[in-house]
Amino acid sequence: MELNVNGASTYCYTGGKPFGAARPTVVFIHGVLNDHSVWILQTRYLAHHGWNVLAVDLPGHCRSAGEAPATVEEAAEFIAALLDAAGVRKAALVGHSWGSLIALEAAGRLQERVSHLVLVGTAFPMKVSPALLETSLSDPLKALTMINVFSRSTLAAPPSALGPGTWVYGASMALGRRVLASNTLVNVFHRGFKACNDYAGGEAAMARLTCPVLFVLGAQDQMTQAKAAQPLIRQAESSGKAIRIATLPVGHHQMSETPDQTLFAIRDFLRG
Repeated sequence: MELNVNGASTYCYTGGKPFGAARPTVVFIHGVLNDHSVWILQTRYLAHHGWNVLAVDLPGHCRSAGEAPATVEEAAEFIAALLDAAGVRKAALVGHSWGSLIALEAAGRLQERVSHLVLVGTAFPMKVSPALLETSLSDPLKALTMINVFSRSTLAAPPSALGPGTWVYGASMALGRRVLASNTLVNVFHRGFKACNDYAGGEAAMARLTCPVLFVLGAQDQMTQAKAAQPLIRQAESSGKAIRIATLPVGHHQMSETPDQTLFAIRDFLRG
């Protein structure tokens, strides 16, 4: 599905079903050097079980035109504009890694327009090591290798994710190279990492939002360790938010390493 957002063509995967305004909507937001495809199982299931799905390629990434966001705040403004362009009054937001910060900031701004917030592989602050931040700029392919080693707890996807025998590491490397090559004007790798590193508004956004929150964390996550979500969890609890926490026995890519458990956690939370 193509939408015009802020004057630029924006691609949203709808899970193989036509978009229908009468159904509830879920917006999926990817992380650094990813695109809509990282949500393939979760989006297809929800789209075939009564939900509108908009799994977006962020601006300047793969099939979406426009300027790649340089900050979490810019990306959150884009999500608000996306809802307007789609004619969606209210939606659930699901974000992974950088996308979790974008979803959080957007939910804090949109308030009653967001029905549910799901933060997958989140942390706050989401600091990036200086060595990795510099390498993403000076030698992005080396940095891509580094994050795929750090991110993964398995090399083989479960059958329900990408198909039996899929080489998860190789698939992630190929996706990262494709996303990086899709924008010849901007290094979206470094820009996304810097946006994560610089974002300071997480606790304030959590205090402002009005919807329930699900945290989907990885017990073996070396990129955003599960304990690094505690500041957001404490803020949510102290401000009276309804929260759920699902800690899965995997690394940073819950969507492909534990696709069923991630899906079921999201599905059950949205039903609630």
